[in-house]
Amino acid sequence: MTPMQLLYQTHSPYARKVLVCAHELDLAERIEVIHHETSPTQCNAKVFAQNPLGKVPVLLRAGLPPIFDSDVICAYLDTLHDMRKLIPAEGEARWHVLRLQAVAQGLADAGIAVRWETVRRPEALRYAPLRDGYISKLTASYDWLERELDTDSPLHIGHIALATSLDWLEFRALPSFRESQPRLTAWFDEFKCRPSMLATPLSGETQD
Repeated sequence: MTPMQLLYQTHSPYARKVLVCAHELDLAERIEVIHHETSPTQCNAKVFAQNPLGKVPVLLRAGLPPIFDSDVICAYLDTLHDMRKLIPAEGEARWHVLRLQAVAQGLADAGIAVRWETVRRPEALRYAPLRDGYISKLTASYDWLERELDTDSPLHIGHIALATSLDWLEFRALPSFRESQPRLTAWFDEFKCRPSMLATPLSGETQD
């Protein structure tokens, strides 16, 4: 089997989602993980050479174009195995899984935005109403997940995206879901003990 390289960041929820997916699909041994620091204010030339957006994750394949964006990489990995697919091929099951993935990705996006307005942007430039607006997106999404999450379904990509986003939100001490979402909390506490999650711990600080 042809090896692949994953341009990675140990504190990125998006990159971790790809690596958890690879572990769940028994593909992790085929992937060399290479850590890269990158942020909007710190250009990483090696990452930009593979992804014009300058972001990780990026999957490098021998003799083939790189693949970037965690959703796209996970969809590609889901074509490389003979197990049950993490992304259903058709029907309402497919749209349910992709919708949950979209909410999970939005949680990470909103959390990053909150961090810009609380710790990352110079204090004089922070805008509290924007911070509060993104916090509202987090809390509304938590409420939706408490109602809509399919806690008893077989593993799918939406579960992986959600677990990695929630774990990152806790890693960064962002507004929590624990006090008001017991069903979501119970599901997450069980999921984070999976071997794929334990093998891919978050670490490090953003370098702007």
